[in-house]
Amino acid sequence: MGAAHPNEIRIEPGVAEAVSRLTVMPQRRYGIWVGTALALLVAFLIIRAFASNPAFAWPTVVSYLLHPSVMRGLGNTLMLTAVIMILAIVVGTVIAIMRVSPSPVLRAFAGLYVWFFRGVPALIQLIFWFNLSLLVREVSLTIPFVGTLFSVRTNDFMTPFFSAVVALSLCEAGYMAEIIRAGIKSVPSGQAEAASALGMPYRMILKRITLPQAMRFVLPPTGNEAINLLKMTSLVTFIAVDDLFYSAQSIYARTFETIPLLIVVAFWYLAVVSIMSVGQHFLERHFGRSDTRRDAVTMRFLRKIISLRGISR
Repeated sequence: MGAAHPNEIRIEPGVAEAVSRLTVMPQRRYGIWVGTALALLVAFLIIRAFASNPAFAWPTVVSYLLHPSVMRGLGNTLMLTAVIMILAIVVGTVIAIMRVSPSPVLRAFAGLYVWFFRGVPALIQLIFWFNLSLLVREVSLTIPFVGTLFSVRTNDFMTPFFSAVVALSLCEAGYMAEIIRAGIKSVPSGQAEAASALGMPYRMILKRITLPQAMRFVLPPTGNEAINLLKMTSLVTFIAVDDLFYSAQSIYARTFETIPLLIVVAFWYLAVVSIMSVGQHFLERHFGRSDTRRDAVTMRFLRKIISLRGISR
């Protein structure tokens, strides 16, 4: 027999025989049983309350689910979410790159941006941009010795929809900047240093090395931000943008069917959030393929080592 490996644990024959005679009893988890019973009871009571209370007016809810006004509001909500999220990602990426820039001026500017737009409530920003004409009555571009190239009244282009896009894009970009910056910081700095030593410029290092690896750290919180943004678009009701919530409000203001219309709004928000969550799951699985392959290679390597050790014994 060869020499024993220093990390091996030897079990004496008598001890092994005694262990084999032990009776293994399953652990009784009374707390889990009680918690499960309480959860089922609460779920039953909630379902019975929803089904038996006539104030919910479920036939009215069904009749309004596909109402043209509700569908139009839902389309505007989805459009707002998509446009604002795209702009927030673009602006947030620029701000995040500025925050990790070697220039102290760029870092200070990006830090002030994040500090301001994350600190001021989104509703206040929304109302401010909607009332921008109180500060700036017109926007014009004048070049000395040439004249005014164009001039437009602020009220002509600062419509409720455009005000919502500008306000929520700038607000959401502050959060996206921090998410992307954290993703960039998660990439080991040695890779960027090695690329810089090979002569790669900073822009190419970000494009080819840092940002692609940061994606799998950035994507999960970005999906959460997109879901939060979908719900945050309901704030545009305060400036009369015809979104999903505003459409429901305009209906129950006439019919006084408040609860059924709120249930319709909640249903469509839950449906869209569920679809977005499924898409987020598949995107995370796509960008996490490298981890899966690395884990599979590691397991194959460990199995091979274990089999070789068994043969050597």
